[in-house]
Amino acid sequence: MTKAFDSIMRGLQEVEAYLQGAREGYVVHEIKVPAPDVKAIRASTGLSQAEFARSIGVKKATLLNWEQSRRKPEGPARVLLALIAKEPGIVRRVLS
Repeated sequence: MTKAFDSIMRGLQEVEAYLQGAREGYVVHEIKVPAPDVKAIRASTGLSQAEFARSIGVKKATLLNWEQSRRKPEGPARVLLALIAKEPGIVRRVLS
């Protein structure tokens, strides 16, 4: 068999073992991300609402809801906003 096939099979076997209750050796990392001040984070980038929304891959309406506290960013969006809060130019620098 190929290395790729062997790697895929090993991964599938690990998934099967995990689903059957074998949890030993698995580590779950949990990162606490504070609630972001989306409006302040966007302002720190110098981008308009439309530009900022495009730069992080969300609809402008979603960004407006976050900025007006009607909704809260969760999961990966919350992590991305935390990164931008620490380094406003990170998206432009890394993805351009």
